[in-house]
Parts: sequence; structure tokens; C-alpha cells
Amino acid sequence: MLAKRLIAVSALATFGYVLAQQGPDNRSTETVARPRKKGSTAPAGDAKAGEAAPAPTGDKIPSKFGKKAGDTALPEGVPTFKSDVTTVTVDVSVLDNKGRFIPNIPRGNFRILEDGVPQQVSNFSMGEAPMTVCLVIEFSNLFQFYWGETWYQTLTASYGFLETLKKDDYVAVVAYDLRPEILSDFSTDKRAAYEAMQRLRIAAYSESNMFDALVDTADRMSEIEGRKAIVLIASGIDTFSKLTFDKTRRSLQTAGVPIYSIGLMQALREWYDARGAMSSIDRLDFLQADNQLRTFTKETGGQAFFPRFYGEFPGIFGAISEALRNQYSIGFQPSNTVRDGKFRKLKVELVDPATGKPLRIVDEKNKPIKYQVIAKAGYNAPREVE
Repeated sequence: MLAKRLIAVSALATFGYVLAQQGPDNRSTETVARPRKKGSTAPAGDAKAGEAAPAPTGDKIPSKFGKKAGDTALPEGVPTFKSDVTTVTVDVSVLDNKGRFIPNIPRGNFRILEDGVPQQVSNFSMGEAPMTVCLVIEFSNLFQFYWGETWYQTLTASYGFLETLKKDDYVAVVAYDLRPEILSDFSTDKRAAYEAMQRLRIAAYSESNMFDALVDTADRMSEIEGRKAIVLIASGIDTFSKLTFDKTRRSLQTAGVPIYSIGLMQALREWYDARGAMSSIDRLDFLQADNQLRTFTKETGGQAFFPRFYGEFPGIFGAISEALRNQYSIGFQPSNTVRDGKFRKLKVELVDPATGKPLRIVDEKNKPIKYQVIAKAGYNAPREVE
């Protein structure tokens, strides 16, 4: 009996060790995507986690433009500048019904509406560029239990997407359950991402806080320049986030990072439902989850995919690559110059400038092509700075 108890205790200890090592960590982490912590004067990483950054040392550099106490006027002869010009840049993808990018559309065929008012396009360019992608993966014990179908599907989709990246693409990996954890930071070295994926073996918690994870990641990526996106592999279920659905929507709109989501368990849900194993509440929860994924992707200028078969993954990864690598970059100066900080809706259309009607695109056989225009749903106007 004693030997059996020792074996049982040893097995539990070993299992607990695996959980501690392989499950997402509950400690907060930093990333180079956020150069500095709030209130810090040094780059993130110079101070230990949880400690304030050291104050700068040394004498100040002397300046002939020093001000006396109470003197608010600038020295004579110093030029001053003031600009109220704001340029809004919108990345636009035009895809056919097979998810392929449609190139060489002239500038004059694009029309941008801000709150229903047409805007004058000031900048226009098209090209292919490397991607900066954060792979956000749901990995909780709610669905991704060890060697379950959803566990296998999650890893298949994650590894499959990493294999489609090119050498100049930057990728980071974030996993979430109760909290998001950065498994690997942005790098062109794909080995770092593959090594980080080795952590995803045994899930630690049964919570799936998608709202908190998305907002945290989008906030960290908001300062990154260039073409960037979040690829979300998740069920769409949120169990215990601090943020509500509405607050998450507003935060994602402000961050301006496109989200491309891959909804899990589509075929598995139908299999259970056909056998009467899903209640009406379960069906409602999953319908709500799919709607949340569609909302987040549409409002940030991304796309939502709901594959039923593993054979659909390569096509999905190709569609994401087409949308991110090949884009039209359109800039305009808003006709509404009020700095009120309010959200302004955007709509990008393809029109025939001669008639104002929707643009008709045909293939090499002169047959019309169905297409979709993908762009962010809006932006927050700047606030007045006193």
C-alpha cells in the first residue's frame, strides 16, 4: 500500500511539474512591440519586471534657450510651427471570390466615405511587403485537453500557419487561457516560434479569456509601423474576461490592428449536435462565439474563417497571406476637422468615376468577377491638445 501511495504521489508531482512548465504562464510579460512601459523613461527590459525604470543620471545638456522661472515666452528669433492637418491612412485589400488579390486597380476607382461623406484621396500606393503577424492561440482546458480533437486541430492550424511564413516575415506567438502569455516575441527567426509552440502540450486552466487577450495584444501592437495583423485561432468563447464585448470592440477599433480569425470545432459541433449531445444553450453560446469573431474581424479590416475540414487550412492561410502582403494604401485628409475624439465610420468602395456606379471587374474571358473590399470600419478622431 505504501509503495502504491508513493507511486501515486510521484505521478502527481510529475504531472504538476509538466503543467507548470508547459501550460501558459500567469505572469505578465513584455514585448519589443511595446517599446516602453507607461511612465518609464527607459526601454522595456532595462528594468526588472515589476520595478520602476531607473531615473536618468548625469548633468543636463546646457542650452542657450534656457528659460527663467516664470518665463513662458520663447526667445526672440525662434521659429514656431502649428499644423492642424491630419492624414488618415487606410490599408485596403480587394479579393475575388476565391480569396485572391486583385491588382492594378487605378486610383480613380477608389472612393472613401467618412460618415457617409466622400473624401479626397491624397496618397495612393500598391505593393507587396513582409508581414508582421502575432499568432494568438486559445489554449485552455475548456476545449484543448490533452490529445482531444480540438487540441489536435489547434496545433495543426498553428503549425500550418507558421509554415506559410516567408523569411522576411516577423511573427510572435501568444497563448491565452486565464491570462495571455507571450511565448515568443517578434522575430524573423521561425525557430523561436517553433520552440515556443512546444509549450502547448497540456493546458493549465479551464478559463478562456479571449477579450482580454485580444485587447492586450492589439494594444501592444498599436505602435508597430507597417503592415501588421493578429491571426486568432480560437473557439470564440469568452468565459471570464474583465472587459465586456462592447469595451473590447471599442479598444480594437482604436488600436487599428486587423484581426484574421480561424474558428475552431465547426465539424465537431455539428457532429455532437446531430447526435443530440448539444443543448439549446450550447448552440446559442457557439453561435454567439462565431458572431463575436465575425464582428472583431469585420470592424478591424480582417476576415473570419470557419473551416469544417483540415483540407481547408492551406486555402485559409493563402487568403490571409494574399490580404496582408498585397494591399492598396490610401491616404486622405478628413473634411471634418473637428478634434472631438469620436469614432468615425469609414467605407471604401470601388466605383466607375464616369457613372458613379459600382465598378465592374471582369476576368480574361470577360466574365464578371465577384469581389469584396476589405478595410477597417473606422477610426477615432484626434482630440484637441491644449
